[in-house]
Amino acid sequence: MNGLRIVIPGGSGLAGGLLARHFQERGDHVTVLTRSPFSAPWQTVHWDGVNRGDWVETLEGADVCINLAGRSVNCRYTARNRQAIYRSRVHTTRLVGEVIAGLDEPPRLWMNASTATIYRDAVDQAMDEFTGEFGGYENVEGLFAGARPAPETWNFSLQVARDWEDAMYETPTPRTRKIPLRISILFSARPGTVFAIMSRLVRVGLGGTQGSGRQYVSWIHEADFAHAVEFLVDHEEIEGPVNLAAPNPLPNREFMAAFREAWQMPNGIWAPTPAIEIGAFFMRTESELVLKSRRVVPGKLLDAGFEFEFPEWPEAAADLVRRWKQDRG
Repeated sequence: MNGLRIVIPGGSGLAGGLLARHFQERGDHVTVLTRSPFSAPWQTVHWDGVNRGDWVETLEGADVCINLAGRSVNCRYTARNRQAIYRSRVHTTRLVGEVIAGLDEPPRLWMNASTATIYRDAVDQAMDEFTGEFGGYENVEGLFAGARPAPETWNFSLQVARDWEDAMYETPTPRTRKIPLRISILFSARPGTVFAIMSRLVRVGLGGTQGSGRQYVSWIHEADFAHAVEFLVDHEEIEGPVNLAAPNPLPNREFMAAFREAWQMPNGIWAPTPAIEIGAFFMRTESELVLKSRRVVPGKLLDAGFEFEFPEWPEAAADLVRRWKQDRG
């Protein structure tokens, strides 16, 4: 068989679809593990992310495992949703590690989804893999009037991020290189994505500054996301956490201005923090997704010589808008 054997647990979402298509078109043999197998140019195999099953055989002799399993965080952090988010990440990662450790021929590389949210709220400095700081929301500046602390539920995502990565290292896998992927906001010109939701707001005049506008936005274009993961597969000297983020995060005020320019919308209504909180409540999501400052940079990728096709947001936004319009005639 030519190419690599690549298995993607939890690969039925946006990130998994991008990687499955990218590697399949490259000539690799891709298998996606999913709760609901579907027809695709690559193989899909059933798993539930909880129990061992026939899916274990797909990892025997595979070259690469890319575990992307995890319930969407685009919801209210109720007790029930928090439990589902936690289990779908931490418990599933633990299961994958235990399976890999017991294989006769384990994958040479195991990449596991993580999140750029693992770093503290940061306006003052960029966070790379070498000097980035963890922490809660004790020193959030300017997000909440009267120096009111951030909601306690915000700390939940930080705890999940740490436990998620810890679960990857719980079981020794001495023959398998490990890379937690600290993924920033992934922008793709596909329906139902963050880009589609934000584009709708911009096009109806609601694409103004969100909150104080000082909070940084870390992002990555879909093309760079796929190429960065391919780069990590090919560069065997890289291991440990890797930030998947464009090298130039920018404040929300500038981010939204460039977004409006890409859509040729000169104006957008400002959404102050109270409006963000109210809107998040009615949209059944969390204001943290918009208000936290994520100033994350890809130190390891840059040091290893990876070149971004879209290092700047204005060019990335313009390309995504062009793709969106092209796909819709």
